[in-house]
Amino acid sequence: MMYYEDLALHDSKISEQTHEVTAEEIKAFAGQWDPMPFHLDEEVAKASPMGGLFASSLHTVAIGTRLGHSMIEEGIAMIAGLGWDELRFPKPVMVGDVLRCKSEIVDKRVSKSKPDRGIVVTQMTVTNQNEEVVATYKFTNMVFRRPE
Repeated sequence: MMYYEDLALHDSKISEQTHEVTAEEIKAFAGQWDPMPFHLDEEVAKASPMGGLFASSLHTVAIGTRLGHSMIEEGIAMIAGLGWDELRFPKPVMVGDVLRCKSEIVDKRVSKSKPDRGIVVTQMTVTNQNEEVVATYKFTNMVFRRPE
């Protein structure tokens, strides 16, 4: 089990696992969670500024989250997620894009109110097959400190 003390500032990882985005997946996700016409209908998407079917931003974050979990080699003494910040989508995820994720611990501190816990902030960057950034975000988690 990895505890707060095992998570070092500036530690970074890149996912070995990738995810190829398909038209069927985009439509299925959008149909359930973000039913905008340009995520559901290829003809409507062709007429959009993107020029083709593209993934919902929610879908992109879901893929990034799954790829992030694939980088965890052993369990983390996670208590809870506390929030997401600075969520950005500089480039759309298109049909056929192959996504990969990078994580870096950018801040950590011991909780002032509960000293048996630490707060860890991780910067996530999701890129496509051309290493173009398609999403960036920071998430903050509460993690147990190593028991004494």
